[in-house]
Amino acid sequence: MAGTFLGKDSVELAVVTRGGFIESRHVGSAAVVDANGELLLSLGDVRAPIFPRSTLKFVQALASLEAGAPLDGEHLAVACASHVGTPLHVALVRDILGRAGLDESALQCPATWPADRASRDSLIRSGEPSARVFMECSGKHAGFLAACSAAGWPVENYLHPDHPLQKLVRESLARFAGEQISVTAVDGCGAPVYAVSLAGMARAMSRFATSQSSSPFGIFRNAAKIWQATLKHPWTIAGHGRPDSVVIEELGVLAKTGAEGVLVLVAPDGTSVAIKSLDGSSRANMLPGLQLLVAAGSIDAARAEAVLPKLRLAISGGGQTVGAIMLGSDIPTVIERD
Repeated sequence: MAGTFLGKDSVELAVVTRGGFIESRHVGSAAVVDANGELLLSLGDVRAPIFPRSTLKFVQALASLEAGAPLDGEHLAVACASHVGTPLHVALVRDILGRAGLDESALQCPATWPADRASRDSLIRSGEPSARVFMECSGKHAGFLAACSAAGWPVENYLHPDHPLQKLVRESLARFAGEQISVTAVDGCGAPVYAVSLAGMARAMSRFATSQSSSPFGIFRNAAKIWQATLKHPWTIAGHGRPDSVVIEELGVLAKTGAEGVLVLVAPDGTSVAIKSLDGSSRANMLPGLQLLVAAGSIDAARAEAVLPKLRLAISGGGQTVGAIMLGSDIPTVIERD
């Protein structure tokens, strides 16, 4: 069976300590590219295919804009989000649908409860059922539907791989990643997900930081629009206090976690990191990801250090901090540039 890279082709990204003892080791691969999409550093196998999962949302939102979706500001940012279902997130999703002449029944992502505990508890107390609009990917799906409405495409099968919108997502990813798409599968929310290498995903994400609003090409104007919306409204991407949103807000670094241990980070200078933990866990990715941007000279080490206490790196025991997620032995302190 075809698959992603193997353990023997991985490096140690992070370790988890408890009482001064290394309890777990997270291995995986990471690619770092510069603003021109040139590979600065390969850790492990960065050429093998991976499913980018929710880190693909920026490219999916790009395709929605290319199709004519009238999204901007917070509405565009939530279309890139894995949100936690707060009332503010849900209101944005409903507004996107309403502007497209649709309602929640058009969404084809699974019904669920908000990931935000206070929002979930409030709904349960009020007797409301779970719903598709609360699902973390509902913003992306609303963006898809807005694109279909604008383009005159059918909404009933908007998730089918042969739908014009999903073909546009695939073409946009191949263009930005500089790779042919080898495998198509179904993501957790029901949308198609396409296999691409870590190097390709890092290259694709770098394009969002380097694209200009003044570009003569619409796809790059739209990429710049997504970059600006995300950095202006970081709370939409995950939620207040959530690691992705914290990193965007405090460092100006686009951060997006995907399922099965995937993370992308993009610095303002276009340097981009794409990481996958081979065990599928995301808990250990943010620390090495930020360190790789520090090592590349793309973000300030002191500012990155100041953010770490907010990224849930502490390990608890008996109600106390007894350990931490720490950098693995294979993460460099400096990345040389030509």
